[in-house]
Amino acid sequence: MNSRQRINLALNHKEPDKLPVDFGSTVVTGMSVSIVSKLRDYYGLNNDPPVKVTDPYQMLGEIADDLKKVLGIDCVELPGRKNIFGFENTDWKPFKLWDGTEVLVPGKFNTQVEKDGTIYQYPEGDETASPSARMPKNGYFFDSVIRQSLINNEKLNVEDNLEEFSIINSKDLAFIKDRAEYLYSNTDYAIVANFGISSFGDIAFVPGPMLKEPKGIRGVEDWYMSIVTIKDHVKKIFSGQLEIAIENYKRIYEAIGNTIDVVFTSGTDFGMQQGLFISLDLYRDLFKPFNKKVNRWIHENTKWKTFIHTCGSIYKLIPDLIEAEFDILNPVQISARDMEPERLKKEFGKDIVFWGGGVDTQKTLPIKTPGQVKEEVRKLIDIFSQEGGYVFNAVHDVQANVPIENLVAMFEILKKY
Repeated sequence: MNSRQRINLALNHKEPDKLPVDFGSTVVTGMSVSIVSKLRDYYGLNNDPPVKVTDPYQMLGEIADDLKKVLGIDCVELPGRKNIFGFENTDWKPFKLWDGTEVLVPGKFNTQVEKDGTIYQYPEGDETASPSARMPKNGYFFDSVIRQSLINNEKLNVEDNLEEFSIINSKDLAFIKDRAEYLYSNTDYAIVANFGISSFGDIAFVPGPMLKEPKGIRGVEDWYMSIVTIKDHVKKIFSGQLEIAIENYKRIYEAIGNTIDVVFTSGTDFGMQQGLFISLDLYRDLFKPFNKKVNRWIHENTKWKTFIHTCGSIYKLIPDLIEAEFDILNPVQISARDMEPERLKKEFGKDIVFWGGGVDTQKTLPIKTPGQVKEEVRKLIDIFSQEGGYVFNAVHDVQANVPIENLVAMFEILKKY
């Protein structure tokens, strides 16, 4: 059984020949570039040339095919042509991280360090524009710079918050088509696509890190207040995004057919550590109808499985996510309130695939001993993998400060399943 077959059995709630594993197929299931480099060193793989930073926002590293095989990874990413800053991952150049790791970054990635140690990134790599993200001295990743103008609720324009969403152009479509065909024909990995077109209210996109002059509601606090205070306006934004998203999915499907297995349809967070940060009524009124229309179109027209990433304590929301026709739930934040693995598997395991939840990245992976990591990983696999419907991944991306011994301990357990 190959990796693609293994993942698809799990997605259909059947037990495959061994545990399906993902690291690196999305920007929420990856690893810090520092960690990828350390893993390559540990397993004796060549680090020359250095590891590429494939997601410059979170500074995630490319998990190349040789490392995938060593770690037993079953998935591969099909990205769009441009990253979140609006430039392509091409024309690679050297860069040294604060921890001393030598890496490769895209040509338009800004490497200039300010006097205070800050590094800025610019939309489309254009340094004449205002910076859209910053990483402080000794930082591991970037945070968005809010560039919102003064808001007048009486003069808001729906189109302003749709600037980053547009009908896919021929160049982007050709890139996706060529890449999908290559991955389908030349690998046996399950292909996970992330086109970034249907995450309604995804806070990573709201500030517009790819836009030179973002207009509309771009502040994080303002956005979250707006979904309550001017909800009808936000509905109009989502309606415009939905129309664009469906048209783009149509065009992409015409180009690539069913060569992909999974599509990342939402990355909008709804949970905190202790519970939801929006009410169930608000999700049902504002978000759920749009999520369901996207997922319904995909299910009626393709064989793709739909993937939602939503962090935190979302136990009470899961029935609605299932009704909204999401097939896959990530990251399965087991450290959050009411997210006990046994409970999740018992109540929802037949209706949604758990993709994640394999090790606690808050309280276990970065600070406990390798033996404790092994114990937790083994316990969680035994719970989640019963009767299929499970793909192993950590709870969100593996961060740069995780001891390599702990990560190796985790992979040693995975090889036994």
